[in-house]
Amino acid sequence: MNTPTHAIVNLSLIGKLPLSQFNLPIVIGGIIPDLPIFVFYFWAKFVRKLPESQIWSEAYYQPLCQNAGALFHSIPLAVLGWIIGYYGGWQTMQILYLSLILHSLLDLPVHNSDAHRHFFPFSNYRFISPLSYWDREHYGTIVALIELLLVIIATCNCFSFVQSVVGKGLMLA
Repeated sequence: MNTPTHAIVNLSLIGKLPLSQFNLPIVIGGIIPDLPIFVFYFWAKFVRKLPESQIWSEAYYQPLCQNAGALFHSIPLAVLGWIIGYYGGWQTMQILYLSLILHSLLDLPVHNSDAHRHFFPFSNYRFISPLSYWDREHYGTIVALIELLLVIIATCNCFSFVQSVVGKGLMLA
């Protein structure tokens, strides 16, 4: 999935809580796993001045980039973060890590050749999905359409949630 989709869908799924202070951690948790990829792309494109084809066919698959992606997409490490938040009584940390976990779970079915190692550091296994969110040879066009529909539904869901909260607030005034 595209990074903004993670933020929107996570907010829609986890943001049902009537406590708006959790919205920012939910959005941040939806974005954090992809941060190493953004840093990598900036470095490859603007510092190393690599062409797009080389960035995504060679440089992206180098160990440093793959290890950073594995670290930030690790479901076990995110679960550990959630557990620490739980036992520490830090609800915001729990919500942030729940959003990180959801990001990775939503990535699993839509990454083919670019699959992350979601079970790092316990395993280097990559779930190679028959689907891809970008590769047309692996139904990328269909997956992109489904992703767009998901964003529209999630956005409407978030909008109706905001409307209900604002509406209740206006009725109380």
